[in-house]
Amino acid sequence: MPIVPSNRRTTLRPSAPEVQPLTHVIAIANQKGGVGKTTTAINLAGALAEEGMRVLLVDMDPQANLTAGVGINLNAVARSMADVLADGRCTFAEAILPTETEGIDVAPAHIDLASTEGELFTALGRENVLREAMTDAIGAYDYVLIDCPPNLGLLTVNGLVAADSVIIPVQTQFYAMKGLNNLVKVINAIRTKLNRNLKVLGLLATFYDGRTNLARDMLDEMRVVGDHHVFTTIVRSSVKLGEAPLVGRPITAYAGQSEAARTYRDLAQEVIDLGKA
Repeated sequence: MPIVPSNRRTTLRPSAPEVQPLTHVIAIANQKGGVGKTTTAINLAGALAEEGMRVLLVDMDPQANLTAGVGINLNAVARSMADVLADGRCTFAEAILPTETEGIDVAPAHIDLASTEGELFTALGRENVLREAMTDAIGAYDYVLIDCPPNLGLLTVNGLVAADSVIIPVQTQFYAMKGLNNLVKVINAIRTKLNRNLKVLGLLATFYDGRTNLARDMLDEMRVVGDHHVFTTIVRSSVKLGEAPLVGRPITAYAGQSEAARTYRDLAQEVIDLGKA
């Protein structure tokens, strides 16, 4: 699919050279499963698209939950990130598909990504494969959101090396907090050796239940651990949020008046504001 960069900006002086909009590349990562990475990616994309942003979702998880969650029939995916990363069987641009939500495209995943990760171990520059593949295609987008798998393997490392920043969803439970330090160590190592521009955009509290002392305590701990920004937005459990992937749409399109939709609009505004800082 040819990618046509959107041009929503006007030039005051026709003689001035056109300024390409900056693409923000954000990885969404946590080595623990079930913390809301894919949910965050899809619904943040929906809220950003509502703001007129053109968003690309990159599914780096062999489970392909993001791909299915934006309405793509997995059986109909002819080219996926597995083809992009494994010996360049297709270009990154060739893998990109439109979704049913205006303003959102997806580079889909496939179960073959699991074997692709094994192939990457013997590849030269194995940590940079995604970054190099994306180079010529991402300028068409305002935001690229990379959904990383729930581990700290090469697919996640590729996502972090390709990104400018990372959002870390953290479930407000004890064991979720314990794993945070390991992820931060990996991010610091990548910043030192592979991507000095990488920064933690923020920690995002997910599945929060303010009725429990544990959730409140974990949220307080998030705010004091390290020196990382903690998003003001807090994602609470929601029936509507669980239903949205079944219809292949972000919560902003599926239940636009719900509290969950308002939550992700708030998160999008925080992300936009942090990008200006």
